[in-house]
Amino acid sequence: MSDTSRQTPHYPFSPPGALEPPQEWASLREGCPVAPIRLASGDESVLLTRYADVRQLLSDPRFTHHLDSADAANITANESGGVFGSGGTNMGADAHRQWRQLIGKAFTAKRVSAMQPGIEAMAEHLVDEMIKQGSPADLAGALGFPLPVWVICDLLGVPDSDRDRFSYWSDTMLSLTRFTQEEIDAAQAEFDDYLRAHVAAKRATPGDDLISELISLVGALEGRMTEEIMMLTAKGLLIAGHETTSNMIGKMVAMLLADRGRWERLLADRSLIRLAVEESLRYDANPGFGIPRYISEEIQVDDITVPAGTTVVCNLAAANRDERQFDHAADMDLTRSPNPHLAFGAGPYACLGQALARTELQTVLKVLLDRLPTLELAVPAADLARREGLIVGGLQQVPVRW
Repeated sequence: MSDTSRQTPHYPFSPPGALEPPQEWASLREGCPVAPIRLASGDESVLLTRYADVRQLLSDPRFTHHLDSADAANITANESGGVFGSGGTNMGADAHRQWRQLIGKAFTAKRVSAMQPGIEAMAEHLVDEMIKQGSPADLAGALGFPLPVWVICDLLGVPDSDRDRFSYWSDTMLSLTRFTQEEIDAAQAEFDDYLRAHVAAKRATPGDDLISELISLVGALEGRMTEEIMMLTAKGLLIAGHETTSNMIGKMVAMLLADRGRWERLLADRSLIRLAVEESLRYDANPGFGIPRYISEEIQVDDITVPAGTTVVCNLAAANRDERQFDHAADMDLTRSPNPHLAFGAGPYACLGQALARTELQTVLKVLLDRLPTLELAVPAADLARREGLIVGGLQQVPVRW
């Protein structure tokens, strides 16, 4: 092993606790904002931890998170590179712009708003079931994971009974070290077959769902885009709409219950729910890997030259803790406003589903405050365990009682 190999730190870093940030974030922000790192694949990359640098790179339309160039780093331990590599939902820049325009016509604020009553009703139902099972309970398993899967199934017009399959498919697409290449290939082939059959069924019998609307819109584009758009959309929603939101529900509740004063403050003033959700997104110390960018031409970042061919990892959570951007960034402030966090990214590739995620998080928090005001963690926050081996961060369980 070379000296460079021994000296380059392995990424992601290990945190001191499930809700605490790794110590390396702060030290790199101060002393090495453009830092060499070694990935799970063994490839080297560069890590950005400052808010201004991360926002600059995410907002630059020249660079993509699709790491399919020959000299791009492989993010994951498996050969295909997962969602960011050849196993992901890659498309060219022009196709991506067309796709965002198309999905923007179907996935509107009006559609998200119309979904809110159903989201609330399902959240109420899941809380009813959790109460029926009795205290203590795992909030992640009882509410955090099933609710977003139900939402995505409803949005795509697929049976809720398939939610366990969707969860497994999502995990394989987001594997960092958890699954073998053979397991990933088999799951993805199964998922693709399922989606093709679903698209064909919706073409024959349209419904009031996003896939049916996309079929209509794609048909109106006179062949400029194909059915692959539905495949890419479904995969994108499954990754961004299911896994990230599922994990965020558990993390948000855990953060708010870790300091009882936070929960009591929300009980006293429901008008803080929206701000509390935004601050939970900013304060999240366990969002996962971050967002990579392939640098196709030389750029300057923080007065440092980053050569073409470099894979740069933007650590959104480290940027969200940058004191240069946020006063008292290390504190969770439920009244923080404005709060221009980067939890949903920035620029041309920012998360299209952020309005839906916000609606789900706000609705879940409202329902829990109303139904379970005495909710508390059933274990010390320090005993919570992270989910490991996936690109998206989360907690294995969130034990609660009331």
